[in-house]
Amino acid sequence: MGRRETETLAESAAGAGTARRSPPTERVVQVLDHLVARPGVRFGLSELARELDLSKPTCLGILTVLTDAGYLIRDPVDKTYGLGPALIVAGRAAQRGFASGPVARRHLAALAEEFGVMCSASAVVGDRIAVLDVVGGHGTAAAARVGEVYPFAPPVGLMYVLWDTDERIEQWLRREPTLPVSVDRDDLWRIVTDCRRAGYLAESLTPGGRRLYALMAGVVSHDLAPEMREMLAELVTSPGERVLMPDAFAAGEKRAVNLVAAPAYDPDGHQSLVLTLHLEREVDAAGIERCGAALVAVADAITVDLGGRRPGR
Repeated sequence: MGRRETETLAESAAGAGTARRSPPTERVVQVLDHLVARPGVRFGLSELARELDLSKPTCLGILTVLTDAGYLIRDPVDKTYGLGPALIVAGRAAQRGFASGPVARRHLAALAEEFGVMCSASAVVGDRIAVLDVVGGHGTAAAARVGEVYPFAPPVGLMYVLWDTDERIEQWLRREPTLPVSVDRDDLWRIVTDCRRAGYLAESLTPGGRRLYALMAGVVSHDLAPEMREMLAELVTSPGERVLMPDAFAAGEKRAVNLVAAPAYDPDGHQSLVLTLHLEREVDAAGIERCGAALVAVADAITVDLGGRRPGR
């Protein structure tokens, strides 16, 4: 008798009064529970199959589906599996059912209402950037969606290390590039200095840049064909062309601003979240300063409520 028939007989023997169970689903839960209990550890296929007493084909099928859905991530080099960003999104969604609610959402909702725009919270989860929450912007095109993930490697993701230590920035620069482009380090550190002084970043994306981010949503750079990577690289502009600080504006000049971003910090003074105000309109230097100051105030309030601290550097 095969394994499937044995499981069917076992279910029947449990009796009509027992809730119906699904052994395949239980195996999926078994895999997730095993990884959640060891959040800092990654496992290979053979190791997981052995530790969970699963056949390798069954284990591979579960891992593939969970990875495709974002619940797990697979290292393309050593072929190991770990927890993915979709679990963070699911946890945030579950958290909304409790009385406290997510701190960031409460603060961002007020900001979105004040400026009549969409606001979002995102973070680096594993080796990807994940959108964790989105509020406001009703009736407008979605600039961000909960659960969207992006590669975290140059030239994507500077704002997720910009207000952290110099070493965190260098670690980001050492990651294998998402696209075959070079980063002008002098230009990069000028931007870092300006944005750290201001406490926020304002960014304008060209139409090509918008298409790039739309195409990169959910993509792992290693999965892109070489010709696709070359094509997308042609859409990339340098950070210096995208970042707009107030002192770069001529008197009375207005420019199209895509977003304004600022960090919230953890108890160790490292960046934990990036809070984004999706402005999507033309503003002058004073307009950017108003948005930046309001967003920094919200980011600082979220930092305090989450028990974090702004670094002393």
